[in-house]
Amino acid sequence: MSHIVVIGGTGLIGSKVIRKLTEHGHEAIAASPNSGVDTITGEGLDGVLAGASTVLDVSNSPSFADDDVMAFFTTATTNIIAAAKKANVEHYVALSVVGSDRMTDSGYMRAKIAQEKLIRESGIPFSLVHATQFFEFVTSIAASATVGDEVHLSPALIRPMAAEDVATAVARVTAGEPLNGTREVAGPEEFGLDDLIRTGLAFRGDSRTVVADPDALYFGQRLTEDMLLPGPDATIFETRFEDWLPDNPPPAPRS
Repeated sequence: MSHIVVIGGTGLIGSKVIRKLTEHGHEAIAASPNSGVDTITGEGLDGVLAGASTVLDVSNSPSFADDDVMAFFTTATTNIIAAAKKANVEHYVALSVVGSDRMTDSGYMRAKIAQEKLIRESGIPFSLVHATQFFEFVTSIAASATVGDEVHLSPALIRPMAAEDVATAVARVTAGEPLNGTREVAGPEEFGLDDLIRTGLAFRGDSRTVVADPDALYFGQRLTEDMLLPGPDATIFETRFEDWLPDNPPPAPRS
């Protein structure tokens, strides 16, 4: 079985991927600042990648400001590539976003495009997994679009998915042969982005009004109707939003 290093292995997706890989007999190691691995400085990368056959990057920038996120992904990816080459890593996997290449007005998406370009041109066999937005992001998407008591969101179409399914998709690709290309993954249902957030907030008793606004920016990008949708060859997972919601209630308020 494979020796796999997961950059960002303690996060939402990384921790799930490690559990899935370990259950299938792979040796999966979480690499994060807490374990002494800093992809920005390069500290710990050579050591953790020694002997690894595969590196998976599911890390994310702590800041979404345009300059910060670009610096994070380009610096971290450059350092990971250098260490991976020293270790003769045979497969470089990274998680990205469906539609990233179309959303060039978004600083975050431009940074993901730059990350992917570095990986494609690294000379290391690679796989890129493009996922649609996660159900778990409903609250943060709403927060980013809130003005007073209203949430202004585009009615652009979206096929969101559960983080558990994202992790399954990433684990399968990571354990497989390099694609030297991209695999898109998505959920089973198509929503308007505004309807998705409206449904999620209503379920959780959030009184904010969601307003369908075609001009509303999504992390800096004005969306066209199909900009967030995957192509016809995407792998579709089965978890439905209405089934996911009852199993993922909001955290209980602190007393």
